[in-house]
Amino acid sequence: MDRIRICPKTKMAAEIRTFGNYIRDLREKSNLILKEVAIEISVDLSLLAKIERSERQPTKEFIERVATFFKVDSKLLKIEFLSDLIAYKILDEDDDIATLKVAESKVSYLKSTRK
Repeated sequence: MDRIRICPKTKMAAEIRTFGNYIRDLREKSNLILKEVAIEISVDLSLLAKIERSERQPTKEFIERVATFFKVDSKLLKIEFLSDLIAYKILDEDDDIATLKVAESKVSYLKSTRK
């Protein structure tokens, strides 16, 4: 189910959806069938279908190919994918937003120690 959220950077409404839903939306808005996209980005048709249904995770290479094919920012696709990973992990562990806040602090710390 898609929901609306407010994007903190743009302050505009944005849909909340899975990475797979996002890929499906790109394909459908382009009036393409799965087979056409699979051929164009050189992936197996069944793999593409599973990624759209959130049954399989994409590789970095897949994300790059999709970004190039649909002419979208690969960073945006990576954010969609990584946010899914984080959301599902927290859901699986039955944790809450506090875990995300701690993780955010850790990311800042780890970035500051890497040079």
